[in-house]
Amino acid sequence: MRKILTSLLVSTAIGLIATTAFAQQAPSDIKKHGTTPGGKYEPSLDVLKGKQLEAPGAKPGVPSLTQAEFDQANQIYFERCAGCHGVLRKGATGKALTPDITREKGFDYVRDFITYGSPAGMPNWGTSEELKAAEIEVMAKYLLNDPAQPPEFGMKEMKASWKVLVPVDKRPTKQMNKLDLDNLFSVTLRDTGQVALIDGASKKIVETIPTGYAVHISRVSASGRYLYVIGRDGKINLIDMWMEKPATVAEIKIGNEARSVETSKAKGWEDKYAIAGSYWPPQYVIMDGSTLEPLKIVSTRGMTVDTQDYHPEPRVASIVASHYRPEFLVNVKETGKTLMVDYSDIKNLKQIEIGSARFLHDGGFDSSKRYFLVAANASNKVAIIDTKEDKLVGLVETGEKPHPGRGANFVHPKFGPVWATSHLGDETIALIGTDPEKHPQQAWKVVESLKGQGGGSLFVKTHPKSKHLYVDTPLNPEASIASSVAVFDIDDLGKEPVILDIGGMSGIAEGVRRVVQGEFDKQGEEIWFSVWNAKSQESAIVILDDKTLKLKDVIKGKEVVTPTGKFNVFNTRNDVY
Repeated sequence: MRKILTSLLVSTAIGLIATTAFAQQAPSDIKKHGTTPGGKYEPSLDVLKGKQLEAPGAKPGVPSLTQAEFDQANQIYFERCAGCHGVLRKGATGKALTPDITREKGFDYVRDFITYGSPAGMPNWGTSEELKAAEIEVMAKYLLNDPAQPPEFGMKEMKASWKVLVPVDKRPTKQMNKLDLDNLFSVTLRDTGQVALIDGASKKIVETIPTGYAVHISRVSASGRYLYVIGRDGKINLIDMWMEKPATVAEIKIGNEARSVETSKAKGWEDKYAIAGSYWPPQYVIMDGSTLEPLKIVSTRGMTVDTQDYHPEPRVASIVASHYRPEFLVNVKETGKTLMVDYSDIKNLKQIEIGSARFLHDGGFDSSKRYFLVAANASNKVAIIDTKEDKLVGLVETGEKPHPGRGANFVHPKFGPVWATSHLGDETIALIGTDPEKHPQQAWKVVESLKGQGGGSLFVKTHPKSKHLYVDTPLNPEASIASSVAVFDIDDLGKEPVILDIGGMSGIAEGVRRVVQGEFDKQGEEIWFSVWNAKSQESAIVILDDKTLKLKDVIKGKEVVTPTGKFNVFNTRNDVY
């Protein structure tokens, strides 16, 4: 009998047909390489590691698993694999690991592939000693078995998790603290299940607020009053920043695994609604903006944009709110579609489906806030959507696995306004023209490709007042590259970038010191970087003077545990990047 504990399930792959040809050495297409899987940004799904389902029954030719082995494999898969390979093992950033593929490869191949990894990005779980040989044996068997179906999560489950801790009529009618809210930073403390609110002027932690696990993003209501944070476990906290001490006033769990939350921004609809999307179940939910009461759930299951095949697990990636009309842009990974969701009448909900390419991930607006650019990282493309006319206006080939965060907007000295993305799979930074009126020849094309330190980049960043473009590389296998950033001079992009040793500036000697996600202050004078180590090691936030590129401050201490994403209230609310 299934033990359903709000989870996602699945396996990661590699299969049966146990040929002994690979028993003595790794298959020829498996190479040893230098990645260190610990702390990988995308794959980790630790929130699901304790979830249980009944072990699959015996099947001819497929290695069987005891319930204990199956539970162990579930935990490993949820911690290490599902973020890239998908809940149902259909693939996304990582390849599909369905039984038809893994059984053809065979047990030995799968075991060795997990052990050695590959230069294409599969971590070397065995040779890095992240997994023991016995654990890898269990995983190889696990991946040859059929993935089990995870439980659904509907309105009944959402309402059971929904809590209004401070009713609207009991909340303040004006700001009751003296904080400069616009220059407050919401900082994810990934492995503690918290966000730290840090004052941008004093650099002091104002409050540390319990949240869901590994908050992925923070978003701010149009009025600037409410902060919405969503953990990878699907929990949303609504934080009222007008209270004497900012605190959670409502919370809800919208699924078993999630990444995205957003609020309504169109004129006349400010703070009215919130929306969140989940990885599992594949759906989004529209909620009351001041209480998080769930109002409308919509499934994203459907046909893929290219082959028109049915996909049972189209996960919701990024969500943004249009500045032009009462619409949310819901980006669906596996089907390669952006849904323009009209929230003006949620009882008679209308949505426009815009097909581009798979697998849609993250993205941001151009400087005019009319065009939304979103990475289709499995297709090595960026899709451009006109939010004024609700249509696809461009599909641009970039480098390997674009991963822009929200991207970076600046005026190129030759080609005019551009939006930038870096890449997980190579060292390039693609600059895409974004001005179809004054620079029509450059619009929706890669006008220049810069060369950074290497692959493994997650975020690029600049600011309207800055003359610098910052590129991180936290997932690069070289520790020195992972702990530094490349800084380009926007006025002279032909110059070699300045390499800043942010890890060294932190004063931390231990760990890889992965440096991730630059974020500017409201004034555009400082840029903050997270120095992200393991939970048992020291981490920090390093603050630079943007004009001089010199160290201004370091925030660290026992409260600064595994900081990753940082979101300045003003910049986040106004889509400044």
